[in-house]
Amino acid sequence: MGKPTQRKLQQKQQKQSSQEVPQTVNQSQELNPKTKHYEFGGPIGAFAFVTVLPILVILLSTCCDKTGYPSKAFMEDPLSVISSKLSFYGLISLYDRSAFMVYFAFVAMQALFYIILPGDLMPGTQLRDGTRLKYRINGFTAFHATFFVALYFLKDIGVKPLEYAYDHYTGLVLASIIFSYVIAIGVYIGSFTPGKLLALGGNTGNTVYDFMIGRELNPRVESFDVKFFTELRPGLIGWITLNFCLAAKQYLDLGYITNAMALTQFFQAFYVADSLWNEEAVLTTMDITTDGFGFMLSFGLYSWVPFTYTLQARYLVDFPRSISWIEFGAIVALNFIGYFIFRSANSQKNEFRAFPDSPKSKKLKYIQTKSGSKLITSGWWGVSRHINYLGDWLMSLSWSLPCGYGSIIPYFYPIYFGILLLHRERRDDDKCRNKYGEDWDEYCKTVKYRIIPVAVGNEVNNIDFQTLDTGSKRIENN
Repeated sequence: MGKPTQRKLQQKQQKQSSQEVPQTVNQSQELNPKTKHYEFGGPIGAFAFVTVLPILVILLSTCCDKTGYPSKAFMEDPLSVISSKLSFYGLISLYDRSAFMVYFAFVAMQALFYIILPGDLMPGTQLRDGTRLKYRINGFTAFHATFFVALYFLKDIGVKPLEYAYDHYTGLVLASIIFSYVIAIGVYIGSFTPGKLLALGGNTGNTVYDFMIGRELNPRVESFDVKFFTELRPGLIGWITLNFCLAAKQYLDLGYITNAMALTQFFQAFYVADSLWNEEAVLTTMDITTDGFGFMLSFGLYSWVPFTYTLQARYLVDFPRSISWIEFGAIVALNFIGYFIFRSANSQKNEFRAFPDSPKSKKLKYIQTKSGSKLITSGWWGVSRHINYLGDWLMSLSWSLPCGYGSIIPYFYPIYFGILLLHRERRDDDKCRNKYGEDWDEYCKTVKYRIIPVAVGNEVNNIDFQTLDTGSKRIENN
């Protein structure tokens, strides 16, 4: 079933329950109960998150250069380099006025595209106050518009201006960090406005923790949804924009683009385009339905994503390399094995959720829970509880392999991403165990493996590959 047809069917199914949401809703203490448990190490972990991670992004920018990743100076005397970079004068020296202007202009352009470009209005999941927000789905259009604007300005002057991103990389990093703090502070202050619906996990009363985890569930300015806009636009589109600028820098330096750079560029651009094409799938993820919008999401999407996910491309500018065609083929195979697992597993679950009476969905086995939900126990979801995480991680590894083995820094993303997925799986397990109780215990006995299927013989044999429609919608297993 094609994407436009699916979207129309989903809109038709949800039409009765989809309502325009009032801008303010009277909330009672029962609607916004006090949060009684902490995640991420509580207030101490939250403080570390708010301070250490921005420093890490700055160090990854300033301590990697053409002498090495990390730099030669860092390897010789890391403590002196770190203290110098993080001193008051060291941080002040990173300020780059033009980089600030460029970064803010880019975010403003994405916000303008979000507002003015056409797109379907899709209802999100019903909130606990009974309302259902609507979201304009035009991220894929914004992705194209960004590059049409770039092509328009570059058509007569060539790609020379694109090396600006490489030359002012650290200034852009600092701008993104400051911007993420400003947005997070503004949203946190706004969350105290009467009538706000708060996240169940972000109302502890501890300022540092609530600021980090996110206090308000769906911060909006009129119809502009801050969290939904931030989820894919500045981070993912910014990531690929930076990537293309770095590829242009390699071209200007060498006169050509190496096959290693081309491979990394293609994999990551395909991943981002696929995510934006399936943008409405984000509406069912924990980020939108459960988590508040705080510094964690603001910093993660305005700064962490674009400036750590581009490490591979930046490394290949400073240390260009070409790979053999055997390596090339093996890396391509790994990427598309990962993509096939990731996309087909998510598509199978989406088909089951959106169209439970379809022939494909009827072939799947499931456990009917007392809460009314159905837990799939066959197909991909009989192999492991988060088989899509495995596919996602295999793709992340394939993005770094073209960089070779001269440094661990280009492998920062798959290492970090693996840790993130393990934490997300544990977080999801706790949530589901509390929600489903004995039904979850039964499910875990049926589907034994969490992410990596150690022994999969019968489970793989039971996968009906006819149920795998990789053109269907993306729904994360959150």
